[in-house]
Amino acid sequence: MEVFRFDLKNSVLNNFIAEIRDVNIQKDSMRFRRNIERIGEILSYELSKTIKYNPVNVVTPLGEKTINISQDNLVLCSVLRAGLPLHRGILNFFDSIENAFISAYRHHADKDQFKIHVEYLATPHLDNKILILADPMLATGSSLVAVYESLKKLGDIEQIHVVSVIASQEGINYIDKYFPKNTTLWVATIDQFLNEKGYIVPGLGDAGDLAFGSKL
Repeated sequence: MEVFRFDLKNSVLNNFIAEIRDVNIQKDSMRFRRNIERIGEILSYELSKTIKYNPVNVVTPLGEKTINISQDNLVLCSVLRAGLPLHRGILNFFDSIENAFISAYRHHADKDQFKIHVEYLATPHLDNKILILADPMLATGSSLVAVYESLKKLGDIEQIHVVSVIASQEGINYIDKYFPKNTTLWVATIDQFLNEKGYIVPGLGDAGDLAFGSKL
């Protein structure tokens, strides 16, 4: 799996990462969602450099111009609910992309162990499609593996791009074992550690709760 990380070079991306981590700024849920969306836009721009383009003749009021236009069949699948702001950021840059949604959540049998439950999936056919999986927090990697196991039954996927905001190194290593070799990870920043509950440290907390409020 190829990994592209973008916080190691100075850019405005680092401002957005700092704000979603900051315990005071992240209290503003609208600003938190918008920052996740903007990070999605930046990662989408970088991802767009790797897809296929074909020349198209465009007629202007004063003449014609040949421009290379993206032609790949893309499907964007976001992991509910935390993935929704990231989904929107990616969708802002890929106008004609098809959309899919899947739910994956941790069910804690006890305080130390959990299983991933996948309960909802809405997707187009995935045969010969390039799949973009959007999940802002790549922690243990268990959720993404469960999502992939559900989706791979629905068609022969040509290539997979995983888009995340913060990933743990442990999570990256885990999905690398289960995802196909032609998978690419696009991530804003990487933290090295998980705590005993499987949350990224220092991370930012629960992205779904910060974006949409606490849940039962």
